[in-house]
Amino acid sequence: MTGTTDTTGTTGTTGAAGTTDATWASAPEAFDSPDSALLRRDYYDEVASRYWGRPATAEEIDEGLTDDGAELLVPPTGEFIVGRFGGRPAACAGLLVVDTGVAELTRVFVRPEYRGTGGGALLMAVVEDAARALGVRTLRLDTRSDLVEARGLYAKHGYREVPAFHRRQYAEHWFAKDLPER
Repeated sequence: MTGTTDTTGTTGTTGAAGTTDATWASAPEAFDSPDSALLRRDYYDEVASRYWGRPATAEEIDEGLTDDGAELLVPPTGEFIVGRFGGRPAACAGLLVVDTGVAELTRVFVRPEYRGTGGGALLMAVVEDAARALGVRTLRLDTRSDLVEARGLYAKHGYREVPAFHRRQYAEHWFAKDLPER
């Protein structure tokens, strides 16, 4: 998949941008572009803050970003997708190929002020298309119990809870989805 793929969707809700009928667009982007780096930082801030039950420190966020494997989120080992709402960076997701025909969904994040505007659904569709382009037939992921919105998004989009496929720290729920061919 190249960086020129773009999938666009429109919502009829009022979003954080303060506009109605604002447009979501999602496309692959370098994991270390300025917008991607800020989205990844916001992602780590939210998951660390929820985990610790307090605002994460800059040091904790930096530690989460250090050696996090984001450099693998490029073809042929993966992809990083950025979602924009009304042109503003608002969401992201990573895709990491882990075996022949299998990839993991990672770093799925929609900024809180953009949740409920349709971005999560578009992001999932673009990630699944990117996975198919990389020859992936099964997507899987792990998440935590406190990430309720994420678990709801996965279930809504056909991901089913499965037995643990690893024992990494912070993983409490595992999901998978077989991708139909298009």
